Amino acid sequence: PCGKTFTQADARRLAAEYDHLILVCGHYEGIDQRFIDAYVDEEISLGDFVLTGGEIAAMAVADAVSRLVPGVLPDPECFENESHWDGTLEHPQYSRPAVWHDMAVPEILTSGNHAKIAQWRRKQSLIRTRDRRPDLYAKLDLSSKADQKLLQEIAAEEGRA
Repeated sequence: PCGKTFTQADARRLAAEYDHLILVCGHYEGIDQRFIDAYVDEEISLGDFVLTGGEIAAMAVADAVSRLVPGVLPDPECFENESHWDGTLEHPQYSRPAVWHDMAVPEILTSGNHAKIAQWRRKQSLIRTRDRRPDLYAKLDLSSKADQKLLQEIAAEEGRA
């Protein structure tokens, strides 16, 4: 837990800057400081908590970085529309069937109107980020006309307009 907290931006940077990464994991008390001083370029932490060993954290870092390497996933869209790519959390996900336990997929998602679907997804992403991760929401640049319009819609829907 001594390193900088690992973020999606770090995953992107590591995937872009390096052809090879060597992840060294501590166990119980960590890694000998002499080794760190001699060989370690960067120390990374997943957060403010302690694990028995660094293996799980190393797997998380390896997965986050490797999925950004061209060819690992079939299409860049597989990771470009995910949580944290643009600083927001991803919109809610729905699958088949269209109705499950008397709960329907939002109509807009089955409308076939791709522009409206994209607007709905952005709006839901903003709401989810605001409600669940205010720290991320506070960092967003919401100055575009499209985002301003969505924010007005959200305020009106929530009775704050």
